[in-house]
Amino acid sequence: MHTTVVERELELRLILSPEYSVPVPARLTYLADDPYAVHVTFHIDSGRPVYWTFARELLVEGVFRPCGHGDVRVWPSKADGRSVVLMALSSPDGDALLEAPTAQVSAWLERTLRAVPPGTEAGQLALDDGLAELLAR
Repeated sequence: MHTTVVERELELRLILSPEYSVPVPARLTYLADDPYAVHVTFHIDSGRPVYWTFARELLVEGVFRPCGHGDVRVWPSKADGRSVVLMALSSPDGDALLEAPTAQVSAWLERTLRAVPPGTEAGQLALDDGLAELLAR
């Protein structure tokens, strides 16, 4: 079975202090067969990429207003006169504050919303097929 994949490469900024940030190449990935989630791959200098997965709805809402709590928080902001989306990520390995260009994130999100419109996510999961397969055993 073929699944729809929506990807976007972009450069984020890792905010180290109010005066200093470094570029972080990243890839946003959305898979129609995992319709509630967005996957972000950060390519840092560690030799291995860092992967984060969180709710698509969180990123959609975070473009417009602060949202989230705990490990992932997202909110709109301005940086040097540009609209940006800030993502605060927390894990046992550490915390990161990342800045993404709003226009690029929004354009990618629109593509994901066309692929799987809000409210239709459950239909992508094929739960009935999976349940039938389990019960057939």
